[in-house]
Amino acid sequence: RWAYKTALCSPEFLFFAEPPGTLNDGALASRLSYFLWNSMPDETLLALASQGKLHEPATLRQQVDRMLADPKAERFINDFVDQWLDLKDIDATTPDKRLYPEFNSWLHDSMLTETRSFFRELIDGNLSATNIVDSDFALLDQPLASLYGIEGVDGSKFRRVPLPPGSHRGGLITQASLMKVTANGTTTTPVKRGAWVMRAILGQPPAPPPPNVPAVEPDVNGTTTIREQLDKHRNDPTCASCHAEIDPPGFALESFDVIGGWRTRYRSLGEGEPTKSADGRNVRYLLGPTVNPSGHLSDGRTFSDIEGFQQTLLSDPDQIARNLISQ
Repeated sequence: RWAYKTALCSPEFLFFAEPPGTLNDGALASRLSYFLWNSMPDETLLALASQGKLHEPATLRQQVDRMLADPKAERFINDFVDQWLDLKDIDATTPDKRLYPEFNSWLHDSMLTETRSFFRELIDGNLSATNIVDSDFALLDQPLASLYGIEGVDGSKFRRVPLPPGSHRGGLITQASLMKVTANGTTTTPVKRGAWVMRAILGQPPAPPPPNVPAVEPDVNGTTTIREQLDKHRNDPTCASCHAEIDPPGFALESFDVIGGWRTRYRSLGEGEPTKSADGRNVRYLLGPTVNPSGHLSDGRTFSDIEGFQQTLLSDPDQIARNLISQ
């Protein structure tokens, strides 16, 4: 056991030991392959490396295109998106069946496929990085189209769908998978979503909260809104400066519920108005307080909804692109 432990923990086993300075073609082949395929170089890469041609710009570009077009590139897409956008944590919470009876395993799988397929579409089409924030299309199957209120999508096959006028979807930041990752099993928290937008989309991770500051516990009884609860933090001088940066992006995403569905009112298990599901079935939850997705940024700009917030982000497309590259 000690021998195995020593070998498995050895830097020579875990990392490529490359000499300092410019990479030689062999090292370049390994970096390309483990980056885009999570595997060792194939015969083509090894042959080009042995011939000393891989570092040539035209050859290098050609090989990157070849590797991204290969099915093995799905390993890169899945791993990168899961780490960058925290999709690896999608199962950290389970939506409360009383509040979200429409959630099921098919919808769960569709959420993951949508985000991964969307990123693949950006690569295949060499599309602008601004599509991370907003786009005029989505990659959908029937369960997601139903959740998003988009008609004419049947079956389990994912396809590119033009977004109809008035749709609240577009880009990565409105996708159901990311709304679920940034929520808990009962309700949403603008603090978590806002911090996620700052870190994953803008590349400006907020400072950690000060010690001994309690988290805001969600109210599912319909007696208070999340804004009312956050006021306690926002009015505390030690918290106010950070919340001024974190909360606005989170407020903009409040129109999306725990599973990424569109809402104008919160769901409640206590006080509220009786309602039915979209297909007319009786449900246990009630309609609680009205959602307020408006906010004002620290630089003075304001927005009234998610579309307005998307426009504020798109005013600096270079920031979106820089963050994608750094990620």
